[in-house]
Amino acid sequence: MKIWIDISNSPHVRFFNDIIKYFKSEGEDVLVTGRKFGDIHKLMDMYNIDFVSVGKHGVTLEEKLETSANRVVELADLISSEKFDIGLSKHSIELPRITFGLGIPSLYVLDNEHASAANRLTLPLCDRIVVPNIIDTWKLIQYGANPNNIIPYNGTSELMHFNNFNYNDNIFDDLGLDLPLSKTILMRPEPSLASYLNTDCRKSVLSPVVDVLKEYANILILPRFKEQAEIFEGIKNVTILEPPVDTSSIIKKADLVIGAGGTMNREAAILQTPVISCYPGDTLSVDQFYVNQGLMSRTTDLDEIIKIALSFIVNPHKPISLKTDNLFDIIVENTYDLANNSKK
Repeated sequence: MKIWIDISNSPHVRFFNDIIKYFKSEGEDVLVTGRKFGDIHKLMDMYNIDFVSVGKHGVTLEEKLETSANRVVELADLISSEKFDIGLSKHSIELPRITFGLGIPSLYVLDNEHASAANRLTLPLCDRIVVPNIIDTWKLIQYGANPNNIIPYNGTSELMHFNNFNYNDNIFDDLGLDLPLSKTILMRPEPSLASYLNTDCRKSVLSPVVDVLKEYANILILPRFKEQAEIFEGIKNVTILEPPVDTSSIIKKADLVIGAGGTMNREAAILQTPVISCYPGDTLSVDQFYVNQGLMSRTTDLDEIIKIALSFIVNPHKPISLKTDNLFDIIVENTYDLANNSKK
């Protein structure tokens, strides 16, 4: 079987890492493509994933349109030259359009019901859509998804990041971090360049949080790009991490995670490190899933963030049982099923 996997964002590298290695171990022919954006290329190298770099990410709406259109053309030339049995992606704008146009079945992984533009461009073209069951199916239908193509599961996509996770308890020492205080907080700024979030990439909602909590704990900042790193440079007790790093071990080692994004917050919830989401957009259903489980706090109010943070530093929550479906098996089984059915 010939499989095409397109990776368009940094967290998707970890998501597909075990999937790629599994299919290759089964003797399948796998082509991985990835655009130039964030830490995608560095993470691909870190996980020893062979890939073809195609296209990049745009900042303004005009650039997003232009770069996506150019990427469709480049990918179409690449993919049409060989006979693929199936395409897999997670929120890739280009893969569903190319697979639909070339008559290749596609499996699409979704976890953001608020990414309106992306969902309208992709969901109507996907043969199967793997989605957390906490996301309202009617919302996806409004975007044009065929309800018969939706494969719901209990959990979130971040479960895939820990199939073969080996915790490094010495991660802080290995990174040579200077941590003068007894407690450590990991923070992740908002995804300022995303099309679904209209924010200034040279500012962060975390700045006032850092100003207060730097007196109580070491602050580790994992920026998404250079401009975000510059926001927090030169601040006392603040260390800016340079990706790619073993974020999973850092999350587990930290006493608290405060994130203005999504993926890392949900990873913290799965690893049961106390986490506060201060994402500046509408609450995602996948975040609400962990809020409902008691594994995540959600607020954008500065006073509340500080209050909850100080409470967690002193009294971390006790382990909470989390029961989910096996997303890895769901993706593998649907990949084979979809590819085989298309040949009949």
